[in-house]
Amino acid sequence: MAMMGNTSVVGGDMAVKINGNEFSGEEKGGGKRLKVSPGKDDVGDLFDALPDDIVICILCKLSSTAGCPLDFINVLITCKRLNSLGLQPVVLLKASHKMLAIKAKNWSESAHRFLVRCVGSGSVEACFFLGMIMFYCFQNRRDGVALIARAAITSHAPALYSLAVIQFNGSGGSKNHKDLRAGVALCSRAAFLGHVDAMRELGHCFQDGYGVNRNVMEGRRFLLQANARELALVITATPGAVVPRAWLRWSPHPHLQGPLMSDFGCNIPTAETHPANQFLYDWFSSRGSDPGPGLLLCSHSGCGRPETRMNEFRRCSVCGTVNYCSRACQALDWKYRHKAVCRPQGAIGNGVAVNRYGDLNPLINLNEAIV
Repeated sequence: MAMMGNTSVVGGDMAVKINGNEFSGEEKGGGKRLKVSPGKDDVGDLFDALPDDIVICILCKLSSTAGCPLDFINVLITCKRLNSLGLQPVVLLKASHKMLAIKAKNWSESAHRFLVRCVGSGSVEACFFLGMIMFYCFQNRRDGVALIARAAITSHAPALYSLAVIQFNGSGGSKNHKDLRAGVALCSRAAFLGHVDAMRELGHCFQDGYGVNRNVMEGRRFLLQANARELALVITATPGAVVPRAWLRWSPHPHLQGPLMSDFGCNIPTAETHPANQFLYDWFSSRGSDPGPGLLLCSHSGCGRPETRMNEFRRCSVCGTVNYCSRACQALDWKYRHKAVCRPQGAIGNGVAVNRYGDLNPLINLNEAIV
């Protein structure tokens, strides 16, 4: 037997012993196969041998790509080392919106503390998620809007759009707190970052002259961009898939050349709801869809925003049975649900809707109508 440092080579059976681990090779078909037989006195845990920097790098990747909170939690409860490293600020900073998608039914003080810890680590997604919960669910307007603004400063498109909705409606205050110009400015920034709802909202602002000088052509341009981007996002999400003709099917009219030129776009499947909006919807649904005395929820199921004062949202001018926090929510709800059921007030049975071309109905605000 020859000795070379920590390695010993034994002749005959071609056994190699390296740092206490014995590797034995067998001749089979001209090749050699190594078998590991760990030693009894020097059994090392390869995971413990990994430097913390490498483990943290792996956890950062997991934090940013986790499909749900459980993916990350299962790692944290594996061992004390992973629990300690997984809660490092650099890991929580990378948290994706899906990793933070806590369900409303699972809300607890520990969930709140975890989100606060993520906010303290600088997570933009946690700022937005917790801000929406604080502002709408717990009526903590000051802290909620501060967290949403903190995310918006970093050019977080959903946060910018949410602030725009707050400004348009004067949420958290009286109707005199509306700031339409600020809402348009925030919407413009979110639209520049590619937020589809912000593009659609901005298009209607230009078409209606809401908070900006009326410019129908500019408004149509933004609506076209919103519809095209919405379609592109669905197609890129399923690469290689064939686009069904039903997505582009349209009954031609003299004033419309196709679905991309409509107020609400193509007949594509419903987009995935952001976890913050899903939390709001589930939170109030579990309470009988009652955000407070005399208050209503946005009729678009993918929104979840409640009124913060009576008659804050605008209603459909035709049926008067639905209300929306924004024109973007109206466009989505019209496409997926309301167009089929909207009837003039007082119509009986299957009365014909007044909107035969499929455009969005005008919205009215009861407070503004009374004044």
